[in-house]
Amino acid sequence: MVTYHAYLKNVLEKIIVAHNTLAKLEDKPGDLVIIKKEILKINGFFQVLINKIDTEKFQSTDFSDLKSRFEHYLENYSFEKEIETMAPLYSEDSNRLKNMRLKILESLADKKLMDNIEYMVEKL
Repeated sequence: MVTYHAYLKNVLEKIIVAHNTLAKLEDKPGDLVIIKKEILKINGFFQVLINKIDTEKFQSTDFSDLKSRFEHYLENYSFEKEIETMAPLYSEDSNRLKNMRLKILESLADKKLMDNIEYMVEKL
């Protein structure tokens, strides 16, 4: 049986894997599909964690802070529409792919979100 902490750590690790996948892309034709898949994963994991994090189970405010950062991200960043618009016209344009990928990575760095995720994985 998986503990609550192990479950949260597993989901946070999956976010890090998706982030690293985005960071390692080389902006080649076909990468837009991978970008879309990884951003959907990240958004889904954020929503799962928002729903699952029970701040009463933790003495520290780290998880409530992380939960508020997830909520901030989902409220302020949405790339799905841009990806859908971009797909038929520019899916082969490496400069546009790079720009989209970097904007996504920049959004994940906002408010040190990825740093906090990595910190929480180490803490758990």
